[in-house]
Amino acid sequence: MSLVFFGYFGGMVAITSMLVVALRNPVYSALSLLVMLFHVAGLFVILHAEFLAAVQVIVYAGAILVLYLFVVMLLNVKEDDRYHSQWRIAAVVCVPLVIESIVLLSGGAGSTGHDSRSLESGPHGGIAADNTLAIGKTLFTTYLFPFEVASLVLLVAMIGAIVLAKRDFSESREL
Repeated sequence: MSLVFFGYFGGMVAITSMLVVALRNPVYSALSLLVMLFHVAGLFVILHAEFLAAVQVIVYAGAILVLYLFVVMLLNVKEDDRYHSQWRIAAVVCVPLVIESIVLLSGGAGSTGHDSRSLESGPHGGIAADNTLAIGKTLFTTYLFPFEVASLVLLVAMIGAIVLAKRDFSESREL
């Protein structure tokens, strides 16, 4: 049954990610991105990573997508015909992904012969009873420096966006 759900979520991720690139209207492209992010969260649920699924929905589908829509509305982006040729590129990239999904779902070339239950380890037969604790420990011990660098990069990007938006706003008021 989990293969059926994987096939559905994986297929929808492939289709909607192709639509993100292919659609001419940026708002429709952002909505396709929203659908794709929800389906990626579904893949995380299948992998028993409920915390990552919740973070996927809250952070990416909630905050980042709203940021994209603000940028689209702020820049007043209209439909653009010069990027419509990306439809062909997206289709070419998507074809190997669809073939790979079909091979994986049929149990073909990449099959290791392991049962999915053999990958489970933990006190209750699940993967890990508390994956939030494991992620937190790894993030704040092994990857503490890259985590802090990423937060500084995001802070600098936010300040730069504010400075650019303020400068454009003040220049347009002078006209």
